[in-house]
Amino acid sequence: MSGILKNWIAYHRQSAWVQYGGAAISVWVAISLSTFSPILHRHLFAILLAAVLFTARFLGFGPAVFCSLVATASLDFFNVSPYLSFSIRSGADAERVASFLLISVFASSMARQRTLAESRAERSTREMAAVVENSPDAIYGTRPDGTITSWNRAAEELYGYTADEAVGSSINLLAPPERHDEVERNREVINGGGRVPSYRTERMRKDGSRWPVLLSISPLRNARNVIVGASFIARDISAQKQSEEAIRRSEKLATAGRLAASIAHEINNPLEAVINLLYLARHDSANTVDYLAQAEQEVGRVAQLAQQTLGFVRDAHSPSVMDPAKIMDEILQLYSRKLQSKRIHVTRRYRGNTKTDGFAGEVRQLLANLLVNAVDAMREGGALQVRVTNGRDWIDGRPGVRIVVADNGSGISRNHLRQVFEPFYTTKKDSGTGLGLWVSQGIVQKHGGSIRVRSRADGPATGTVFSIFLPLQLEVSRVA
Repeated sequence: MSGILKNWIAYHRQSAWVQYGGAAISVWVAISLSTFSPILHRHLFAILLAAVLFTARFLGFGPAVFCSLVATASLDFFNVSPYLSFSIRSGADAERVASFLLISVFASSMARQRTLAESRAERSTREMAAVVENSPDAIYGTRPDGTITSWNRAAEELYGYTADEAVGSSINLLAPPERHDEVERNREVINGGGRVPSYRTERMRKDGSRWPVLLSISPLRNARNVIVGASFIARDISAQKQSEEAIRRSEKLATAGRLAASIAHEINNPLEAVINLLYLARHDSANTVDYLAQAEQEVGRVAQLAQQTLGFVRDAHSPSVMDPAKIMDEILQLYSRKLQSKRIHVTRRYRGNTKTDGFAGEVRQLLANLLVNAVDAMREGGALQVRVTNGRDWIDGRPGVRIVVADNGSGISRNHLRQVFEPFYTTKKDSGTGLGLWVSQGIVQKHGGSIRVRSRADGPATGTVFSIFLPLQLEVSRVA
């Protein structure tokens, strides 16, 4: 350790010799220039001040003060009458020397402050450039017309384009053709002074493959606060999306599993009827045709129940026309045994043409989650109201379908109400996974809709109301 300390002291001693020696050399060069030229000799004051500023700029404040003292002595020695005397005979000469000294020290301080500010700014710029370059997220900039101007290392890895290939190209190069309108809307928002909050979308690599991203866009402004471009941050969320999809699939299977008891009961009744009808047909040949027709109807009921059950686990790759009112009836039928066992009174209210675009299987899961939660929250003899009507979105007034599931159960406390849509949050203790409402919210968002909840857990009237809006037409950009 002592050796390191000695080396450190020796280094800084050597550095000090260089700095202060350089300050003395600056004064010597200035005096030498004034000696060889009468014109420069008359402006020795300015030449020595330049030497002080040079020292402050490149060698530091301490050497600059030393340079000021040496320059002041030189000014007396070479430029104040009588020359070469170090003797100031008049007050005017003393004022000149003192003024020079003060100006030199002040100028040294200002020059040093500017140097430090430039150094800090340069260091900050280097650090920010290093952060951008080494960020795991793709970071790139564009001009107002959408031309790419910067491209970091992560952007090269995620998009597949090198910096030379990307810089100078249009931002549309990174988006699938059907999302070019989305890119143009974002550009108009940024150029208008707005900001595009983080949102999930899809982008395209050089090889044509597509990948899900979390995209953030911010305006870039110059020193005059004029927008000169945009900054993009794209994060690869492929792994996150796969994990979320796996959770949704598991919750969908869990929902189907909860239906098993109800479906078994519903299927058991028509199967018993079929057995009885076949027995009668075998022993009563006169009415065989009638018995077989009735048996066929019962088998059709079983097939319908099986088809509805498959709707919970079957994935659809594209949206189609569906009727939420019809789906609601199917869910109520599947859970009829559970509703009857708790003597829950169901009130249905369907109004208007409620057909819309969407994924029927996922809407079944959504409504089943809400129905099961309502039944679990109610005591025997409770009341359940379901409504499916035409309506408009609460936010932007888009036309669509409004779905309401209301119960008079125990309700949700205000503290819990803020967290009901968070994953793995549940108030059912051992019987709940905490994923039902989170998945339900994701299904609504996938359809471009919105979901709201109101609840009261204290007072004489308790209960919970879930309100859902689904637009008439499903936007392709929201499905990705």
